[in-house]
Amino acid sequence: MEKVITINSEETEKLGFLTAKKVLDLAYNEKALVLALDGELGAGKTTFLKGFAKGLGLNKKIQSPTFIIMNRFSLSSKKYTDFYHFDCYRIENGKEMDCLDLNDVLDKKTNIVCIEWASKIKNLLPKKTINIDFKVGNGNERVIKIKNLCRIKKITS
Repeated sequence: MEKVITINSEETEKLGFLTAKKVLDLAYNEKALVLALDGELGAGKTTFLKGFAKGLGLNKKIQSPTFIIMNRFSLSSKKYTDFYHFDCYRIENGKEMDCLDLNDVLDKKTNIVCIEWASKIKNLLPKKTINIDFKVGNGNERVIKIKNLCRIKKITS
């Protein structure tokens, strides 16, 4: 597990960017590459994903899809074709995800899937999920724990 403390939103976004660069090198051959993000409101999940999307080469405005639950973006990567951003904040249980074809999204190995509030649907996620936990530290600090991802560069690199 990697534990990173960021001191402002720029560093949290940069950590997301560096994580995306690392993720693009991972070999997930059977199913989608999934990142499960959890943490209280305002802990940095969406800020991290803004940087993550930039690291994937997206120049789109990334906002948490709280009311529409999911956004999909096309990627120009040779290995990955689509980036899905889910927000499960308003989800009561995993059954509500059926209408979004979550299982089909998770089964496609050319997808990268990031899920905010992922603990609400943890029973639906694959075993190889990369788990990222966000906590508010002192002031603008964020304590971010990344599990199941090879060690990433320091955010100051």
